[in-house]
Amino acid sequence: MPAKQDKNAQKAITPRSKDYSEWYQDVVEQAEMAEHSPVRGCMVIKPYGYAIWELMQKDLDARFKAKDVQNAYFPLFIPESFLKREAQHVEGFAPEVAVVTHAGGQKLDEPLVVRPTSETIMYDVFSRWIHSYRDLPLLINQWANIVRWEMRTRLFLRTTEFLWQEGHTVHQTEDEAESFTKQMLDVYRQFAEEVMAIPVIPGQKTDSERFAGAVRTYCIEAMMGDGKALQAGTSHMLGQNFAKAFGVKFLDADGKEKYGWQTSWGVSTRLIGGLIMAHGDDKGLVLPPKLAPHQVVIIPIGVTPEEVEASQSKAQEIADQLKEEGVRVKVDSRDLRPGPKFFEWEKKGVPVRIEIGPKDLANSSVMTVRRDTSTKQVLTEEGLIDAIKDILDQIQKNLYQKALAFREEHTVTVDDYKKFKKDVEGNFVLAHWCGSAECEAKVKEETKATIRCIPFGQAKTPGKCLYCSQKTDLVVIFAKAY
Repeated sequence: MPAKQDKNAQKAITPRSKDYSEWYQDVVEQAEMAEHSPVRGCMVIKPYGYAIWELMQKDLDARFKAKDVQNAYFPLFIPESFLKREAQHVEGFAPEVAVVTHAGGQKLDEPLVVRPTSETIMYDVFSRWIHSYRDLPLLINQWANIVRWEMRTRLFLRTTEFLWQEGHTVHQTEDEAESFTKQMLDVYRQFAEEVMAIPVIPGQKTDSERFAGAVRTYCIEAMMGDGKALQAGTSHMLGQNFAKAFGVKFLDADGKEKYGWQTSWGVSTRLIGGLIMAHGDDKGLVLPPKLAPHQVVIIPIGVTPEEVEASQSKAQEIADQLKEEGVRVKVDSRDLRPGPKFFEWEKKGVPVRIEIGPKDLANSSVMTVRRDTSTKQVLTEEGLIDAIKDILDQIQKNLYQKALAFREEHTVTVDDYKKFKKDVEGNFVLAHWCGSAECEAKVKEETKATIRCIPFGQAKTPGKCLYCSQKTDLVVIFAKAY
């Protein structure tokens, strides 16, 4: 009886150079990460995509807890009046909110907003949890879903409903809150670079781009494979704006009642979209080992039943040894020819493929294939487990270095606006800016490029504003973005 053929195994992925957007959609679909739901703008995250989110969640959660942050959960529904207490906040979110006006067959006395973010509902609760300076700092995170009514959606990158974490903290002093805001941004930077293998640029958002209701917004910006930017994490210094709106007060050591100083910070499932676009190629997904649901896939090969049984037995033996070393491994023993299996796991971005056939068994060896470089290497069984672990480490480092080299190659310094209009396509552009919101808005209107951030640690170099030519020493990063 001939081996079964996967009906979708040979479907081609659109080349990135032909249509980057179509390529992205193809990878999401063919790597079986997500699909569109019956509700417009929402998505079904499939098991493989969700497994990646779980690995992200596990790593980030441990990093948060190392900062003494505790997890809690708050309601999905928020009284509409809560959102209106902070003027900038309601203005910033009004176009995106979904509102429930009827429930249980009746009109509600007060409409309920479906959570677009949780500052308002959480801070009402915080006002009852906090009494004294001894209750501070209060460090809370929640893993939740969010609804923002997006008009133009794309799986993972921008959907009406998405998953995220949102951290919210209250501190005794402004300096403590400012310090914690930057600490959490650095947590995101470390995660992006060490786990996602994506280099990022930390910096501050302009006033026009800061979070609604915040005093300052900090971010990390990542470059995708088409040269566009992706905001990969944000941390907000909220000051006392929300504390005053929601009565988040405490009795200080000096006996005086004071308002708390607050922060909020978050990342979402859009990180999965970033992972796809930062590392993927024309074959599909390329996963860094630290976020791969299967770090190794082993494919037994044989023609006769005896050969199949022998190769499967050896595959399971190696898999068990790898699992003992903490490696996530899968043995693919499905009744399919090897070719379709290779093709499928390439599309899913599994870092290392191991092939075991009759010749390999006879030579006490295996064939390994790296997803990041397509390099094939014969390895002997002796020392195999350590060799595989070493290859995984190499892949993790190589993906970061490759992404960093790409960003450096596509980062340019420009001081001429006419040249800027051309160079901003597919690049990060370092340019002088006078600090004027009007110049910032004009550049965005005329080129669709935005100031991604004012990078930390930038040397002050004299120059002229890209748009108005006013003298300034402020250098920012412009780019088109997702």
